[in-house]
Amino acid sequence: MLPKHVAFIMDGNGRWAAERGLERTAGHRAGTENIRGIIRHSKDLGIKYLTFYAFSAENFSRPAEEVGFLMKLIPEFFHREIRELTQEGARIQMIGDISQFSRPIQLVLSQAEKLTKHNDTIILNFALAYGGRQEIVRAVNQLLQSGKIEVTDQDISDALYTSGMPDPDLVIRTSGEQRVSNFLLYQSAYSEFYFTSIYWPDFSVTEFDNALADYQQRKRRFGGL
Repeated sequence: MLPKHVAFIMDGNGRWAAERGLERTAGHRAGTENIRGIIRHSKDLGIKYLTFYAFSAENFSRPAEEVGFLMKLIPEFFHREIRELTQEGARIQMIGDISQFSRPIQLVLSQAEKLTKHNDTIILNFALAYGGRQEIVRAVNQLLQSGKIEVTDQDISDALYTSGMPDPDLVIRTSGEQRVSNFLLYQSAYSEFYFTSIYWPDFSVTEFDNALADYQQRKRRFGGL
């Protein structure tokens, strides 16, 4: 059985560029261009939910030049892809503290959500200014402010950015690193993880199929036998 929800930690853009004698920014651009094929292939396979870890809360601490480039690349991506994604029935949702971005970027992100909010063929979550710990703290504070005294697992799930969505069945991390990097900490409690040494710009549809085949061989126990 294929996963319903696949999440991607898109790592290795900078190293991909360095190995080719290019600037790190070239790697980031190549990485955004790779997203399109993964979305299309997932849609063809019937995978309903994808979550892309595009920009973490901690990424703001990177060199100013790199952050500045990413602040241009993010809205550029949505301007470039929104028409095709809309035609393919994709619904775009942002998860993360979008208020950390400039007002013009916030408007682009909001517009992408509004233009696709009635689509239901495939749901695309873009984690931007996102941190898993920060998300949990935000959820707890919301529950406290609502007057909750006893909090259930469902209460917390409902207060997360991903409320109403299934937890990721499969989390894929590229580049050879084997850690979660503050990504979907609550939601990935029983996710299967797949680590590959392939850098994100080279993570092809074939590599994706390899990850899916590996997932299909696993027996998910969710803490049981």
